[in-house]
Amino acid sequence: MMKFKSIAKSNSSAPSTFRIRQLAALSLTAMLVISGCGNNTATKAASTNSPAATPSAAAAASSVPPADKLNIKVSFYPMYEFTKSITGDLADVEVLVPPGVEPHDWEPTAKDMADISDADVLVYNGAGMESWAQQIVDGAAGSDLITIEASKGLQIIEGAEHEHDHEHNHEEEAAGEADHDHEHEHQQDESTAEESDHDHYHNDSAAGGAEHEHEHDHDHEHGHDHGGLDPHVWLDPVMAIREVKTIEAALSAAFPGNAAAFHANSDAYITKLEKLDQDFRAGLQNTKRKDFITQHAAFGYLAQQYGLTQVPIAGLSPEQEPSAAQMAKIVEFAKANKVTTIFFETLVSSSVADTIAQEIGAKTAVLNPIEGLTEEDAAHNQDYLSLMRQNLEALIQALNE
Repeated sequence: MMKFKSIAKSNSSAPSTFRIRQLAALSLTAMLVISGCGNNTATKAASTNSPAATPSAAAAASSVPPADKLNIKVSFYPMYEFTKSITGDLADVEVLVPPGVEPHDWEPTAKDMADISDADVLVYNGAGMESWAQQIVDGAAGSDLITIEASKGLQIIEGAEHEHDHEHNHEEEAAGEADHDHEHEHQQDESTAEESDHDHYHNDSAAGGAEHEHEHDHDHEHGHDHGGLDPHVWLDPVMAIREVKTIEAALSAAFPGNAAAFHANSDAYITKLEKLDQDFRAGLQNTKRKDFITQHAAFGYLAQQYGLTQVPIAGLSPEQEPSAAQMAKIVEFAKANKVTTIFFETLVSSSVADTIAQEIGAKTAVLNPIEGLTEEDAAHNQDYLSLMRQNLEALIQALNE
């Protein structure tokens, strides 16, 4: 302020060369400030043609200047790890669901909604996991917010498709394992084809988009019950790989200046996921038993991928209480099949699992749906990969007793 006053006072006399230089320098500074604001506005207006990303404004795609980080909001923990592994230091990634909170029933506050609207990107799982997400996607029309649905294009299964019939025939399951192995080989072939032709993969996703969008409308109407769809795709490492690819492709399309870094980071993380898949396949291939009892039906994709059968005490929501008849059937099944472990999970009460375990003389153990980190997880620097390996160890032990 003092400098501007001095310049104003000197206007009554002829300006010296020094004063002219001062004015020129101030003008140049003002031009740079205005230019910088313009660049930030252009960055915010970036859009993408990726089938999994929905930009709300038809602005030209742009890269983010190195000095600026993307502001990305993600729904819950797995979306954080997948997204942060792709962006690295190029983005500030923040989880909306607080640590230790069960995400199935979480709803955004007014502040959360404001934070989302100020962000560059929102990444969410989809498939009915976040009942509130579709409202944000619909309301983002005309804004600069880019929304990325990680499960876009995946085959989302009905919860009833993989819930266990307690009177199933084990011989039929064993006979079906060969078909399952054939299906996995087919999936692996598809994954190889996707990696060799990145654009072709996303064209396939677009082809399946109409059916998936219809499923989303169904999810939104049914709120927290997911509309009967199972959203827990991230618990299958093969599905997790596809979610990472979808997020990376959408971010690269929106911010092409960072595409090379996003792709390199994505490839490095996918290599870790591929090793995780290999370890699950090797560890679960020759177990003594193939069925396991778990607190809620979160592990259908994992079970389907590795030739297992989950026997859920409750349904797709961890807060759903089983009826007395359901409890009786679980106890009957556990006794008949000499089940020694009842799995419960973090973030919700284990009382139902404890009751069944006491009834049949079994022990309890954690099988983690990784819907969020507990304080203990965070204190021990746990992440998706380490928690999935804990799940693998728990399954190997329980299925070989």
